[in-house]
Amino acid sequence: MRSAVILAGGNSRRLGQEKSLLEFDGKPLICWTAEKLSLVADEVVVVARDEAHAERLAKVVESFMPMPDAVSAVIFTWDRVPGYGPVAGLYAGMKKARGSFAFATACDLPFLCPRVVDRLFQIAETAKDEDGSDGAVPVHPGGLFESLHCVYLREKMRQACERAIEMGERRVHAPLRELAVRSVPVDLLRPLDEELLTFFNLNTRADLERARALWPGPSEVFPEHQIDYVDYHYE
Repeated sequence: MRSAVILAGGNSRRLGQEKSLLEFDGKPLICWTAEKLSLVADEVVVVARDEAHAERLAKVVESFMPMPDAVSAVIFTWDRVPGYGPVAGLYAGMKKARGSFAFATACDLPFLCPRVVDRLFQIAETAKDEDGSDGAVPVHPGGLFESLHCVYLREKMRQACERAIEMGERRVHAPLRELAVRSVPVDLLRPLDEELLTFFNLNTRADLERARALWPGPSEVFPEHQIDYVDYHYE
């Protein structure tokens, strides 16, 4: 079973707007992200900043994505360890998720590519069988790790986040250092996303303006097939 964890609890101080609710083609970004990940994961876990925020996001997603039957579940939970940012968000998401592997991402990637995510799952699953690796993380030529565009062995990452919180570590790289992950040079992913826009995230107004200019952009919003329906569960 595959899970996907979306961190949606950030305060968006630099952007000045809640990233998960930014609209593209009239639909909030959190809905685009959940729908894309439903194509390649068996469940999608959305991590909000608190219970009230989780309830709000659940209502937003339900209003934009009606739910007859279920192909993939969208589950809402929240960060119960304030002040630890993405480490606490990852901990909450990995604790709630049920898959052996979980893709972790933020909610601010408008061009997230399902084919790239699927490839990372494949690499992580193969690497575990080959050498016991704990995940697959994209790495840029300068050595930058895409730690929030990465597939992790879910239970190992949950434990690593728990230890990071106990040690007062707030940076997402802290739990990642504990894992033996397979590095994936980003150039190996270009056949699936030529311009690597899957990694493009929204931090500033300039980023948002560029994203709106590119939308739907060189990357496809979806691959050739669409999901038909999504089921929702609140906590």
